[in-house]
Amino acid sequence: AYAKAGVSHPSLFEKVANHIVESDSLDRFKPQDFSNTLWAYAKAGVNHPKLFQKVANYIVESKSLDRFIPQNLSNIVWAYATADVSHAKLFEKVANHIVESKSLD
Repeated sequence: AYAKAGVSHPSLFEKVANHIVESDSLDRFKPQDFSNTLWAYAKAGVNHPKLFQKVANYIVESKSLDRFIPQNLSNIVWAYATADVSHAKLFEKVANHIVESKSLD
């Protein structure tokens, strides 16, 4: 909501990112949660490399991306590109998933 409204609150973004980074597991997060969170940070121009690294590593280590709908994946890779955060393994995993998918629906 803050990113969409163009409202800046750096300490809020920092606190949320640190909470996610310090979490033992991201298993309770849904694909939409990753998509929305990363989109918000990128849209707001908030740089938090540890957050992007933690989420990317989690996605890369996931057995399958079948839980992710195309819109989730699109928003996630958009967020990395917009935030100028490079994670080659994430982009490779997403690309391979799309290539191997029977449908893009």
